[in-house]
This record gives sequence, structure tokens and C-alpha cells, in this order.
Amino acid sequence: MKKIPERMCVITREKYPKKELIRVVKNKEGEVFVDTTGKANGRGAYLKKDIEVIEKAQKAKTLDRILEIEIPDSIYEELKELIN
Repeated sequence: MKKIPERMCVITREKYPKKELIRVVKNKEGEVFVDTTGKANGRGAYLKKDIEVIEKAQKAKTLDRILEIEIPDSIYEELKELIN
């Protein structure tokens, strides 16, 4: 039986299979983007694929703290589009 990699959502603090989460990455150049492959280089933070979780992250500025950079609203809009 193959092991399924699990990651923790930074908002709910629950572990989920990697494919059920969305990864937001900050690379060495300081660029922030949504990593749809899950393999991009850089510091990543995982979010559950749930509109409420995305909105909570935006309100509390959790990603800003974890990735140590200001996250533009366009990233949150892109995350919401990926879920819908």
C-alpha cells in the first residue's frame, strides 16, 4: 500500500492528504503565487479547499505572517476561483 502524503492546513490545523489542499508559495525572489503543481521551490503554506478557510486566512492575515510577506488580494481571488 502506497503512503499518501499529508500536510497541515495553516488555518484549521488539521491534516489532510496533499491533494485536498492548495499551496501558496513565496520563492527566493520574494514572489508569492499559488502553486497548482505542489512542487514549486520556496516556502509553502497549505490551505484547505474551502471558501470559508480562504476568507478567514485573508481576514486574519495568516499567510502574511507565515510567509513573512504581504499577500496581495489577487492571490486570495485566485484561490477562490480555484475552489469554484
